[in-house]
Amino acid sequence: MNAEERQQFSQKIQAAIATTEKNITSLEKLTRPISPDNAIGRLSRMEALNSKSVNEAAMITAKQRLGGLKFALANLDGDDFGICMECGEPIPMARILVMPESNLCVKCAD
Repeated sequence: MNAEERQQFSQKIQAAIATTEKNITSLEKLTRPISPDNAIGRLSRMEALNSKSVNEAAMITAKQRLGGLKFALANLDGDDFGICMECGEPIPMARILVMPESNLCVKCAD
């Protein structure tokens, strides 16, 4: 990978980090505790609690992705960036473009 490609990946990863951080902030607002007497619009308390659970799961996933993105950004200049951590083969560039936090090739990720 040449310097220009690394710069493009760096910009893509930084943009993904910013987007993910915004998503986490939004999800944190949606996962605040729900008071027992609070119904949100026409939603019942059970529906509100279910929605909160879904948003909490999404927030956990977003935080995991954020960690992976920050790890990828920190290791972008390393010799092992773009190399599968399991089999040692290069990860296809298309996969890295879609999931820059990925450290496994498609075969090993299965």
